[in-house]
Amino acid sequence: MISTPLCLFDCDVPADGATAVLVSAVETADDLRCRTLAIEAVGTALTGRPSWDQRADLTTMAAADAAAHLWSRTDLRPGDVDVAGLYDGFSILTVLWLEALGFCGHGEAGYFLDGGARIARTGGDVALNTGGGQLSAGRLHGFGHLHEVALQVRGEAGERQVPGAQVGVVGAGGGPLAAAMLLRSR
Repeated sequence: MISTPLCLFDCDVPADGATAVLVSAVETADDLRCRTLAIEAVGTALTGRPSWDQRADLTTMAAADAAAHLWSRTDLRPGDVDVAGLYDGFSILTVLWLEALGFCGHGEAGYFLDGGARIARTGGDVALNTGGGQLSAGRLHGFGHLHEVALQVRGEAGERQVPGAQVGVVGAGGGPLAAAMLLRSR
């Protein structure tokens, strides 16, 4: 036990690593050697109290604000998302992101996750943390999730590839601060 209800394996481990992200104007993206993606929307709002432990509803945290902002900037909806890379610095944050992004209702993540079929790489509602997540690979503050979702949407994830993945969402942070990004194939 670390702090009720979180145990040792509910917490990620710091790791050294790097991820490069190239951002380009659409007009020049086709000149690149790799398949490019479009950033459909970004959500970065923080509408509640700035301290997670002072929020009116502790089960939402900043992920709820970032997710609402994200969906307000696109016509896409959770049902359009093929793959999700959701921050798992602590296991509870992934659950908060699933609810905040609307993959299931508030307080329904336990039922949504039960058995794993709905988050499976094939045949599920949304493939979740297909690269293993930070609990598996170590903490890169969400950039590992961004890299994995980009690979999935580009169709370059090898044996982990989600068949037909065209839209991916990344949720980073989620406690006191959060941001979300919606990527789609071009």
